[in-house]
Amino acid sequence: MADAARARFDMFVLFAEMRTGSNYLEDNLNQMPGLACHGELFNPHFVGQHNRDEKFGVSLRDRDANPDALLTAMRAETTGVPGFRYFHDHDARVFDRCVPDPRCAKVVLTRNPVDSYVSLRIARETNQWRLTNVTHRKEARIRFDPAEFERFLARIQAFQLRLQRGLQITGQTAFHIHYDDINDVEVLNGLGQFLGADVAPLERASNRLKRQNPAPLEDKVENYEEMIAALAEMDGFGLFRTPNAEPRRGPVVPSYVAAPRAPLLFLPIKGGPVAPISDWLAAYDDATPDDVLRDFTQKSLRQWKRQNKGHRSFAVLRHPMARAHEVFCRHVLTTGPGAYLEIRETLRRVHDLPLPDGAPGDDWTAARHRAAFEGFLGFLKANLAGQTAVRIDPAWATQAAVLEGMSTFAQPDMLLREDTLQTGLAQLVQQVGGTTMPPAPEPFETGPIALDAIYDGELEKLCREVYARDYMQFGFRVWARRDK
Repeated sequence: MADAARARFDMFVLFAEMRTGSNYLEDNLNQMPGLACHGELFNPHFVGQHNRDEKFGVSLRDRDANPDALLTAMRAETTGVPGFRYFHDHDARVFDRCVPDPRCAKVVLTRNPVDSYVSLRIARETNQWRLTNVTHRKEARIRFDPAEFERFLARIQAFQLRLQRGLQITGQTAFHIHYDDINDVEVLNGLGQFLGADVAPLERASNRLKRQNPAPLEDKVENYEEMIAALAEMDGFGLFRTPNAEPRRGPVVPSYVAAPRAPLLFLPIKGGPVAPISDWLAAYDDATPDDVLRDFTQKSLRQWKRQNKGHRSFAVLRHPMARAHEVFCRHVLTTGPGAYLEIRETLRRVHDLPLPDGAPGDDWTAARHRAAFEGFLGFLKANLAGQTAVRIDPAWATQAAVLEGMSTFAQPDMLLREDTLQTGLAQLVQQVGGTTMPPAPEPFETGPIALDAIYDGELEKLCREVYARDYMQFGFRVWARRDK
């Protein structure tokens, strides 16, 4: 490592996001003899580079148990000033350690978010994430999805605000660099000077990596005119102020669902009865599920509210035990649509969840199901306490945190409960002048083994430890079996 008496910094973090040019910037930094950037060291699914599970003698499992061990090893075993790339969904504990540290330099790489979004969609279509030979370039055109883009942008801006505040309250500044500046050797050398006195200047920018999608946006987006119109309607100021961290979360406006004609607005909580309530809204207006209104932006939701006087919004609470089990079955146990495959693999390899290699088969017993679900609850306990490298996903964030996030833009008029939906929905309908309504949805499960078949007091105790905030905030009792 560089001589601490002469170097300004002991290490650096390159804060970026996917498809912002971070690979290319890292490649340039590694051309400077006094710097060493070691990739995504704290990506939840690998260490440094894809398919690697060890770096500096620290395994992925050991890193997740103690991220400081990898930071220490990196500093000890690097000649020059070491660093790594960090994205918004990397281990939050590392963010909390590095941002307040004045001996850790911060580099912030940004790119036009529309370009990043389009590039990300193309990379997913082609499965080409790096390009070193232009003859191997794969091309694709994508359709711009306004709601998906708004969620994408909200995540980026929320993280940038969090980083900005962390620097402000500790009296620090970062070196900001834009995607378009990575080819500028003078800017790169300025970054080198910022990072350390031992850094030797570059004579030219690296040409090893090639730009993958050089065509203009209109050639890469099928519905280019629709994209331009959608971008013009977005409330940029509101998006820039959306928080996104446990226990604070963003309002996730694109997920809201309105009835086709009635002034009813559903604010979904992931892991709850989202699809059944959406179908109920359609049935209330004698319409089809495709007729409900979705994919709101903050601007279009304001317009809907102005056009629907006397509107009522509502959310539905689900018992934490039933919600955790539903999330486990929908996102972790399965390998089909809706599965979090990377997280699933991390839970198997790092957290020792006894999950099958693929989807559960005929040999998947209630005993195996209970053991895996118990392991998932144990993971959630650590995850919600900020003790894992895996993101706190909205599907298993506390319902209290989700509702707090909603309140930053649209507070629900009523909080209904899944086990008393018939009564709750009747009261809701009455408030908008309704006299009749379709039957309320029945509680549902999607897993291969019902919660009834595995539930016991030990699981209830563990679930209460995981979701103590929800149990206290909403007065949940022990989960009741359906046959009681």
